[in-house]
Amino acid sequence: MSKHTEQAGQYPFTRGIYSEMYRSRKWTMRQYAGFSSAEDSNTRYRYLLDQGQTGLSVAFDLPTQIGYDSDDPLSEGEIGKVGVPIDTLADMEILFQGIPLDKVSTSMTINSTAAILLAMYQVVAEKQGVSSDQLRGTIQNDVLKEYIARGTYIYPPQASLRLITDIFSYCNDHIPNWNTISISGYHIREAGSTAAQELAFTFANGIAYVEAALAAGLDIDKFGARLSFFWNAHNDLFEEIAKFRASRRIWAKIMQERFGATNPKAMMCRFHTQTGGSTLTAQQIDNNVVRVTLQALAAVLGGTQSLHTNSRDEALALPTEASARLALRTQQVIGFESGVTNYVDPLAGSEVVEKLTDKLEEEVFTYLKNIDEIGGAVKAIEIGYFQNEIGNSAYQYQQEIEKRDRTIVGVNQFTMDEDIQPEILELGTKAAQRQLTRLQQVKNERNNQAVQTALAKLTRAAQSNTENLFPHIITAVREYASIGEISNTLRAVFGEYQGN
Repeated sequence: MSKHTEQAGQYPFTRGIYSEMYRSRKWTMRQYAGFSSAEDSNTRYRYLLDQGQTGLSVAFDLPTQIGYDSDDPLSEGEIGKVGVPIDTLADMEILFQGIPLDKVSTSMTINSTAAILLAMYQVVAEKQGVSSDQLRGTIQNDVLKEYIARGTYIYPPQASLRLITDIFSYCNDHIPNWNTISISGYHIREAGSTAAQELAFTFANGIAYVEAALAAGLDIDKFGARLSFFWNAHNDLFEEIAKFRASRRIWAKIMQERFGATNPKAMMCRFHTQTGGSTLTAQQIDNNVVRVTLQALAAVLGGTQSLHTNSRDEALALPTEASARLALRTQQVIGFESGVTNYVDPLAGSEVVEKLTDKLEEEVFTYLKNIDEIGGAVKAIEIGYFQNEIGNSAYQYQQEIEKRDRTIVGVNQFTMDEDIQPEILELGTKAAQRQLTRLQQVKNERNNQAVQTALAKLTRAAQSNTENLFPHIITAVREYASIGEISNTLRAVFGEYQGN
C-alpha cells in the first residue's frame, strides 16, 4: 500500500491513529491553568469545566517544579507566580476538591518532581474513593528536554532516567490508563528550534527513554502503549499540519523497525498540542487571537488528541478569566462550527502537504542518524549538541525579523502607536502568605516520626540502585512529607546536575 493511500488507524498512522478520528470523538479540550494558590486554581478549573472544557491541565509554580518548598529561601518571590504551589498532599487535596477524578482527564506539566505529584494525585483519588485503574491523564515526566531547552532539572540524567522508568513500571501494574510520559517538543520549539528539529530532538529523547525502559526489563509492547508526545503549533499552517502527520509516521517506524514493537498501540504517536507561546506578541494583543486560531486549526487538521489554546494576553501576564474563556471558545468554534471534524485527514493527497510531510520525515531521520553517531540523546546533551543547534536556529529566526525578511504583524510591519492598557491578571501577596501558613500547620500537625521513617526508607531504596522508588514516594506522600523533603532526600543520594 502506498503511503498516499494509507488508511487512518493503520500503520504507520500518517493519516491518524483512529479510523474515524473526530467523527466519533473530539479531541480533549484543555486549558493550561494554575496560579496563586490551590484554592484560586481550583476555582479556575471548576469554571473552565463549567464552560465546556473536557480535561484539566495543571501548571505548577517554579519551586514545585524544581523540588523546593514554599518556605525555602530560594522560593521567595516565586510562590504561585507561574503556576500553583504544591508543598504537601494537603495542597493537592484542595486543588482537586469537588472535581471527580474518575470523570476528568488530568494533564500535569511536571518533570523533575513528576513522581511526587503523581503519587499525590493517586492518594487524592483514593481519598475520593476512586481506584487507580480509573485514573486517566498524563504527566509530562520528560526530564531530558529540561537539560536541552527549559532548565527545571534537579538530578543528573541517569538518576532522572531511573525515576522515569520506575514510574513506567509502577503505572504498568497500578495505574494502567495513565500516560506515563509526554515527550515534549513544545519547549524545544519555544527555545527557537525549527519544525524538523522539534521532531528530531524529541524523538531522540524518546529513543533514550525506550532504551532505558528496555534496560530496566520492561516490555516494549506494554510500556510503549502509554508513551505520548507534546507538540507546538506555530503559524506556518501547512508546515505544521505536515509536521503532525510526519510525527506519527516517524515514531511508528522507530518503534517497529528499531525496537521490534508488535502492538499497534505501542507504535502510535499520540500527542497533545499547545499553540505557540513564543509567537504571541505584546503589541496589538488582539492579533494573538488570529494567530492562535490558525495554530489550533493546524493541530486539528493534523490530528491531535488534545489541545490547549493560548490566551491573547499571555505575552503580558497570566491569562484573565475572560481571555481563558475566549481561548477555549476558539477550540469549540473549530470543533463544532467549522466542519473540519467531519473529515479524516482532509488534506491527505494534497501535493503541498504530502511533499512537506516527506521532507520533514527525511530531515528528522538525518538528524537522528547524526545523534546516534554522537552516542545518543544523553551524550548529545552533555556535549551541548542540541543546545547549539537550537541556538543557531533561534539566532537565524531573529535576524530574519530584524532585517524584515520575516514579517511579524504589529512588531516589524503594520505597527501603530498604542495607548491601550489591557486588563491583566495581577497576583497579590496574600495567597503566598496563606501557602506558608498552611505548610507550617501541616508540618506541625502531621506525624513527623512517620515522615522521617518514610524518608529513611526512600534513602535506602535510592542507594540500592535497583529498588523501585515510587512505592516509597507514595508512602512519604501519605504521611504529608513535602516536595522539598522528598526531593532533598533524593538530592542527598543522586546529587544535583550542573549544566554547561
